[in-house]
Amino acid sequence: MIVKLFSPIKTYLRISLTLCLACSSIAQAASNLVTASRVWPAQDYTRITLEANNAISYKVFFLKNPDRIVMDIDNVELNANLKSLADKIAADDPNIKQVRVAANKPGVVRLVVDLKAEAKPSVNLLLPAGEYKHRLVLDIFPVKDPLMAMLEQRDNPNATTPEIVAPKVVEAEPKLTEPVGRNETQQTFPTAPTIPNETSGFEHKLENGDNNKYSRQVTIALDAGHGGEDPGARGANGSNEKDITLAIVKKLKAKIDEDPGMRAVLTRDGDYFIPLHGRVVKARKLQADLFVSIHADSFTNAAARGSSVFALSERGATSAGARYLAKKEDESDLIGGVSLDIKDPFLARTLLDLSQTATINDSLKLGKSVLGQIGEINTLHKNRVEQAAFAVLKSPDIPSILVETAFISNPDEERKLGDDAYQDKLVMSIYVGIKKYFSTNPALAKSKLALE
Repeated sequence: MIVKLFSPIKTYLRISLTLCLACSSIAQAASNLVTASRVWPAQDYTRITLEANNAISYKVFFLKNPDRIVMDIDNVELNANLKSLADKIAADDPNIKQVRVAANKPGVVRLVVDLKAEAKPSVNLLLPAGEYKHRLVLDIFPVKDPLMAMLEQRDNPNATTPEIVAPKVVEAEPKLTEPVGRNETQQTFPTAPTIPNETSGFEHKLENGDNNKYSRQVTIALDAGHGGEDPGARGANGSNEKDITLAIVKKLKAKIDEDPGMRAVLTRDGDYFIPLHGRVVKARKLQADLFVSIHADSFTNAAARGSSVFALSERGATSAGARYLAKKEDESDLIGGVSLDIKDPFLARTLLDLSQTATINDSLKLGKSVLGQIGEINTLHKNRVEQAAFAVLKSPDIPSILVETAFISNPDEERKLGDDAYQDKLVMSIYVGIKKYFSTNPALAKSKLALE
């Protein structure tokens, strides 16, 4: 009788326990929350970033016919941040046709990235850095480097593209239970910059009336600091360093390109991230004669002000401030997220510690010339060119400087940096500084870099 009396209670408890375990299992299945999704398209590669409270667990594979990347993300729910990813793919993205997002099974979200052409995907998990939480970064690189293809075509117009070995193909793709996406968009590519004919000669005048002859057009690599995932310093009134530097280098490029004896190329022409070594690699691929990296400094003291110019040092920083700044700028790779497994044929040569004494001496001359001109339009933070081990200045054969245009953390200087008229003065001062450098250090004939 007692057993019969308590049987319903036991049954009730058993059912309650089962429901609790099921609820707990569902909660664990979606224990991680994707707080943001971002897409950064560029000609070099397209980056998809997912940001979450905890490290993201995933599986990824590559499929053919058509080319696509499939990624299963575990322990997440299909929230608005994931759903919005499909709408962030631009029609003119060089690499991605569309992204489809759906719940594959409880606690698992599937991303299918439809590609415009065969690609080399790279996935990296990034630890929290700066203002970011845990990130999963999917970088989609073209199988053929666009810049390398352009250079090879220039040097050998009759060359054929070597056969590419395709990655291992998975036979079947599991179906999306809730397909999300857009219709296929027409593929468009940004126009590749024209490489100058190195055999052409010409003559142009400096402002002081001196003639300056070159055996070829000189190439200036302009580097807009930070970009994409890495915003750089933030101004007192909300400005981002990455936006200001890009605006300045675009104006500087336009000014340099007006000069028949000079040509400017940009390491980035939009809001996307490039690793520090990648900026140097790009400059060397383009056989640049000079490398000028543009930044806007920040400091904890809002009263800090003035412009500075830096060159590379092999023997340590020339001041504590220079050491601090180099460390801060080199942390860009941590903020932006570097794909450490990406191999580049130029990288090994770029990072080699070659005899850089002559290059550094030329960098100091260039820096002094530019600093003198900037000093005519803005207060100088230091009256001399400083030196430190900036990663972005480590080209063994290209005179390189880093220009800290002003302190973005100073409200007055932040306002000036965002002013078109002041940007024009700044651009002119850097341009004239470069011209004066070449007036006493003429560019020599440059041998072609090996492309293999």
